[in-house]
Parts: sequence; C-alpha cells; structure tokens
Amino acid sequence: MINIRSRLTYQFMALVTAILLLFSIGVYFFSKLYLEKRFFKRLQDRAITTTTLLFDLQATDSTVLKLVNISDKELLIDESISVYDENAKTIIFSSNNGKMFSHQQLLPLMKSDQITTFTEIGDYKVLGIHLKKGSADNWVIVSAIDKNGTEALDDLRRILLIMILAGILLLGLSGWFFAGRALAPMSGIIKQVNGIFPEYVAKRVEHPNRSDEIGLLVATFNQLLDRIEDALVMQKMFIANVSHELKNPLTKIYSQIDIALMQKRSPEVYEQSLNSLKEDTTTLIQLTNTLLNLANTIVSSESVQKTPIRIDELLWETKGQLQKWHEDYNVQINFLDFPDDEEALILQGNEASLKVVLINLMDNACKFSDDNTVVVNFLANESGIKISFMNKGPIIPAADLPFIFHPFYRSNATAQATKGHGVGLAIVSQVTRLHKGEVEVISDENGTVFTLWFPKVTE
Repeated sequence: MINIRSRLTYQFMALVTAILLLFSIGVYFFSKLYLEKRFFKRLQDRAITTTTLLFDLQATDSTVLKLVNISDKELLIDESISVYDENAKTIIFSSNNGKMFSHQQLLPLMKSDQITTFTEIGDYKVLGIHLKKGSADNWVIVSAIDKNGTEALDDLRRILLIMILAGILLLGLSGWFFAGRALAPMSGIIKQVNGIFPEYVAKRVEHPNRSDEIGLLVATFNQLLDRIEDALVMQKMFIANVSHELKNPLTKIYSQIDIALMQKRSPEVYEQSLNSLKEDTTTLIQLTNTLLNLANTIVSSESVQKTPIRIDELLWETKGQLQKWHEDYNVQINFLDFPDDEEALILQGNEASLKVVLINLMDNACKFSDDNTVVVNFLANESGIKISFMNKGPIIPAADLPFIFHPFYRSNATAQATKGHGVGLAIVSQVTRLHKGEVEVISDENGTVFTLWFPKVTE
C-alpha cells in the first residue's frame, strides 16, 4: 500500500512533469516556426535577387548564379533556382541539376491567386513567387534543404529530452524530501500517541504550530482524549460508587444472618431480623432496577422505539401513578399556555422512558420538598414543549450543580436527609438526550427548578 509521502511525491512529479512537457512542446513548436520563417525569408531574398538581376539588370545566366551566390554569406544546401515564363510555357532560367526533381513539375502546386507560395517536398523547402508585370507573367521558384534548421531542431529536441529526464529525477528527489519534511510532524505525533496509556491518559499530544492542518488535527485529537479521560474518570467513579452501594446492604445482610445463627433466639427476634433482611433486600432490588434502567438508557437514539405521545396525558398518568405509591405526595400541574393545535402536544418518543423521567423528577421534587409538594408548569407551542418541576426544599450548592446528573453523585445537602442511590437524575439526563431534549436545573432561595425542553423535530 502506497504511503502518503510516496503518493505526494508521485502527484508532484506527475503535475510538474506535465508542465515541463507542455513547456518543452511549446518551445520546440515555436522554434520550428521561427526556423522555417527564417529559411523562408532567405529563399525569398534569393528569389528577389534573382529576379532583379534577370529582369532589371538583364544579366546572363552564369552571371546571375555567381552574383546570387556572392550575395549570400551562408550558401543554401542543394539550392536550385528556376524562372518559368507562364506565357511561353518554358523555363527561361534554371540552376537545377535535375538529380532530385524538376521545378517545372512543381508548377501545378503553385497557387496562381497568391503572390508567394511556400511548400515542402521531402527534405526540400520550396518557395514560388508569382511576378506579373505588363504582358510578362513569370514564376520564380527557389528550393533548398534547410540542413542547419533540421540539425538545430534535432539538437533542441535532444536538449529538451535530457532536461526533462533530469527534471523528473530532480523532481522525484526534491518531492520526496519536501514531502518528508511536511509529514515529519506526523511521525512525532504517532510516537506521542503510542506513549499514551490508560494510566497516563492525562498526557496530551503537543505540536508547535496550532494554526496549520496538523495543529487542528492535534487539537481535535486532544479533545477526543479529554472526552476519553472524562469517560474513564466516570467509569472509575461508577465502579467505586456501585461497589459502595452494594457493599453496605450485603454486609448488613451477612452480619444479621451471622448474628442470628450464633445462638437460638425467640420468634420475635427472628421476625425482627427477617424484617431487617427484607428491608436490605428491597434496597438491593431497587439498586439493581435503577442500574438496569441506567444501562437501558445508555443506547443510541436509533435503537429506541419511538411513537407519537401526548405529553399532557402522560403527565396526568404519571401523577396518578406516583400518588398511588405515595399518598402523601402533592403534585400540582399548571398548563400555562395550552395550544389550540393538538399537534403541539405530541412528541415522538419512547413512552416508558419518558414516564421514568417524569416520575423521577416528580418524586425527587416531592421527596426533598418541605411539604412533599411539586409544582409542574407545562408549556407547549409550535417551537417545542417545556416542562418545569419546582419545589421548596434544601438549596443545591452551586458547586454540586455541574455533577448532579452524574451516576451515583449525591449532594451533601441531600445525601444525609433522604435515602437514594444517585442514579435517577443520570437516567433523566440520558433519556432526555436520546429524545433530542435538554434538562437544566436552578437552585436558590426561591426553590429548586428542574426544566425539561423538547424542541419540535420534523421527521
């Protein structure tokens, strides 16, 4: 499998090689055009010189050829010059030796509607100039081999090819080097991550540049480590609290059984011991049930079966069930703004789970209230459903508020006054979160208020 460094090097080489090829093709193409244009200009100068000597100076054939050769410092290779009389249909001047081809055979290729015609036949480049003056109608044809231009293009082609190959090699080395430098911090990060173990979970990954992409990745990874550390701390607290909660009733049960078996006792004493054992067993059953409820809430929202539920009806049902268990509880439900549209009262959720939430909040409010009374205010509109539970009881210290939804956490202000395991509010928080809702708490001299908020979610 190709690693990132190799992939970056190959991509860099491919991109720059494509640019070099495009640049080299452009250089070769425009160089060829320039050399052809320059050679065409030399052929044109030969033709003009020949025409001037023949028609203006009336020089002889041999004189024309000598003067043309003398006028050009750089002789053209295999040069041939011909003058064709269009009216007489004959060549009136020619330096063609007839070994390669006859200029007369090229006349059909010449375009009579143009003054000059440039063409190529094999290695030969041919220029034809049409001269028409009065009754005279002549063609001046010059042909030669551009050996210098061909050799120059061959040399240029070899140079470009060598430079491209050298460039590709240099690109590979430099790309590998710079990709290695760019990815060098990743090796350090990997080494740091490998050094993080559960016993050293407080350690964080360090990176000098926090603003680049690797720095952002490190920041995200450190945030993940923060959440993992919180989860591990919660796990340790959970195990410690569960062990403590289970240890007390089990120790009491074992001690009472051990004392009862030490000697024979009266039926009244045995009955008293059995009642105490029943009470401790009931505590264990309640703790087990709350742990099961907590485990059932720690699931994904997709696995919770949801149906349309009328929250106002569920509130009345929960009130009736709670007061059946505790006849001394007083639950007052106030509908602050009852909507005309019944759809505003409906929430997509799991009825059993939401019922546990409402019972826990009502039970806690009555349990910690001075007069066992909770005031439930219900508000529903098109934006969502809001339910608040208010009681007049002990103030929850501000230092305890961030932790009261943690499993087994109990505030010192309430831990001694009322029995409990500190799991109910953790269940409330989990179930509310699964229903895309929020739960908040405010506690001051005016009382303690727990507020549930379920926004309207369009399916």
